[in-house]
Amino acid sequence: MPIKNIIFDFGDVFINLDKPATLRQMQPLGLERLTPEMDEINQKYEKGIVSTTEFIDYYQQLFPLAGKAELVKAWNAILLDFPRYRLDFLLKIAKSSAYRLFLWSNTNALHLEEVQNIMGRNMYDTFIGCFEKHYFSHELGMRKPEPVCFTSVLEEQNLNPSDTLFIDDTEINTQSAAQQGLQVWHL
Repeated sequence: MPIKNIIFDFGDVFINLDKPATLRQMQPLGLERLTPEMDEINQKYEKGIVSTTEFIDYYQQLFPLAGKAELVKAWNAILLDFPRYRLDFLLKIAKSSAYRLFLWSNTNALHLEEVQNIMGRNMYDTFIGCFEKHYFSHELGMRKPEPVCFTSVLEEQNLNPSDTLFIDDTEINTQSAAQQGLQVWHL
């Protein structure tokens, strides 16, 4: 079936990521490994279940010698650059009106703020303006690969999954989307 709708992920699809960077930045602060408890708080933060203040306070209790600014810098170290050619490509697709475009990103308030700093406000606004709607995990209380992430967008936007393409850099996310009937492209 021809594609009519595209749902894009953000990280490592548009903005480049260095996924191990946060752990590298935290090692001088005393982090030896990511514990299940840390992973749980990170996921809760991405779902907006805990606030930025609660998130930072949690890590300050674990690493009392680290200041808030150090922790935020380490947390945001994952975020790299947003190549202009990717925005130009997206603008071309958006202007063609050939597809309905959506953004679905597992993200959090600190990362989103840093993305806006990296891109600059004008570029960020232009980027977001390419999408009919954007979905951020911390605003919705859910995160990919949970099936509801896909079914809720399909239902809300009245999209047929068989003519909707989901593009993501994480295989478990594309597998989950495929199980909901979407066409997928795992980058």
